[in-house]
Amino acid sequence: MNGKVQDYRFDDEKRKNIPDAGLASYYKEKREHRKYEYDPHLDPQLVWAGKVEHESFEVDTVALHIHERISSKAILKTVEKRELFKQLRLFGEPDLPLDKRIEFYQHDMDWTNRLILGDSLLVMNSLLEREMMAEKVQMIYIDPPYGVSYSSNFQPAINQTEVKDGKDESLTREIEQIKAYRDTWVLGIHSYLAYLRDRLLLCRDLLADTGSIFVQIGDDNVHHVRELMSEIFGERNFCALITFRKTGWKASTLLSRISDYLVWFAKDKEKVKFHPSYLSKLESGAFIGQDIWIENDKGLRKRLTAAEVTGLIDNLPEGHRLFRHTSLTSAGYSETSSVPFEFKGKKYSPGQNQHWKTTPDGLQRLANADRLLAMGNSLRFISYLEDFPVSPLTSVWTDTAISGFSDPKLFVVQTNTKVIARCILMTTDPADLVLDPTCGSGTTAYVAEQFGRRWITCDTSRVALALARQRLLCAVFPFYKLAYPEKGVSGGFVYENVPHITLKTVAQGERPDTETIYDKPVIDKDRVRVSGPLTVEAIPVPSVEDPSVLSTTQSEAPNESLSPNVAEDYVGTMIDLVRKDGVTRAPKAFDYTVWQGHLFQVL
Repeated sequence: MNGKVQDYRFDDEKRKNIPDAGLASYYKEKREHRKYEYDPHLDPQLVWAGKVEHESFEVDTVALHIHERISSKAILKTVEKRELFKQLRLFGEPDLPLDKRIEFYQHDMDWTNRLILGDSLLVMNSLLEREMMAEKVQMIYIDPPYGVSYSSNFQPAINQTEVKDGKDESLTREIEQIKAYRDTWVLGIHSYLAYLRDRLLLCRDLLADTGSIFVQIGDDNVHHVRELMSEIFGERNFCALITFRKTGWKASTLLSRISDYLVWFAKDKEKVKFHPSYLSKLESGAFIGQDIWIENDKGLRKRLTAAEVTGLIDNLPEGHRLFRHTSLTSAGYSETSSVPFEFKGKKYSPGQNQHWKTTPDGLQRLANADRLLAMGNSLRFISYLEDFPVSPLTSVWTDTAISGFSDPKLFVVQTNTKVIARCILMTTDPADLVLDPTCGSGTTAYVAEQFGRRWITCDTSRVALALARQRLLCAVFPFYKLAYPEKGVSGGFVYENVPHITLKTVAQGERPDTETIYDKPVIDKDRVRVSGPLTVEAIPVPSVEDPSVLSTTQSEAPNESLSPNVAEDYVGTMIDLVRKDGVTRAPKAFDYTVWQGHLFQVL
């Protein structure tokens, strides 16, 4: 591998030392709970059965237990060395002696990402109360049940993605899932809204002042969800209702439905972190339409037909440039700018009660730069495609259903990675913390890992966590160049930039601005990257089996397809090893464990 396969670590970030399942007997847990109360003096709000009586609620403050420590890089280094492997810190092991390691929640350890089995309400309360993570999360993405059918909630087995409502073979056997279903649906939409409201309240406490929350929902209940979020976060903190096209479509007796929605709220809209996102004008079609012109390598210009534009998008001859022309005048009289201007021996007037958008000197600079186009008795400003080859992203995303961006379906409900990636890239920076209390197949964790964000995700389903675990272990990502390598991921990435040339910059002879394209970090092609260390954790539930059995070996796992064009031919080996195992189990007080014929001492 020659050092080409790496992962991202977050050296400046810490997390609390929490109990390993094998050391949990050392933790004398006090049975505590936290009471949450709603403010009755709110703006107009939604009302449902039982809401008035639910003015407060209590949540048990449980301790989360670590059952597995996983590191893709550790697996690869063990395969490479073929010898006793002692570098347990690659797995995210705490660098603490045993007497300190059993002092749970009293010490910090290096950050590792987290897959947690348990109800999101209990998990989030534990993060708040035991780990003091209030205002530590930068972005939350929630993909709850849409509130329309059983099949949108659960998947009974790893290899069963076709789930039909009301069919016995589609019923889950997981105790946690059955309880979640009862709590969410006992009173139908009334229980659903109560379920979501309680979790949104804890999300608000976890969010940083600069943070954002996105809730994905269908059109059946999008209006209810927005009212609910307005109640919790305040209508003043509403940012946008994003419409994105689904890969599939839902038939209807009226209009077929092809879109889902993201309701975006900020913790504080005045402080929210936001990076504008852009689309290529050619790819998005923003530069396609009427009145597109071309300039050849000799400076000759002509107007294109729609058919000619389509044919030139991917086959523009060398030295040729596409452009559009825009008006050079604005309404209103100006003593200095409502004057004639001579261009190529002909005088042009801005028109009655009109003025040029720049001064006569500015017009001359435009002429010298060959940026003027005479059309009849008017002058137009030439704007080339490369002047600003992108256009700002709007709240309508139509490109999220293109087959080239579709993902293999691992889960009965699985969001396109492109949708979540945009939300993460718009509202976070590298090393920021992302939370998804609705893990599913782990798409949020996968995308956060890809773009160097820390992440926590949880689910009541072991099927979901098993899928997410395998997906992360088998993943291969580009290695993005670090802006400040000495600072690691926390220093950010190097991003692609595009020019932003305008009429003003040309007319005034100014240096053009540039725009940063945050969804295009620069790739280091000499290296590839695997997932960083993560822990599989669970809420201790005596009535269910040991969650450390979360493994795709229990069921037939779907095949992963990974690109062979990476630094070394290790992918096949990695997949085989990961599917057998690739973890250190939670230790007993002192223990040894064997993996692939190698002995590990667990301290």
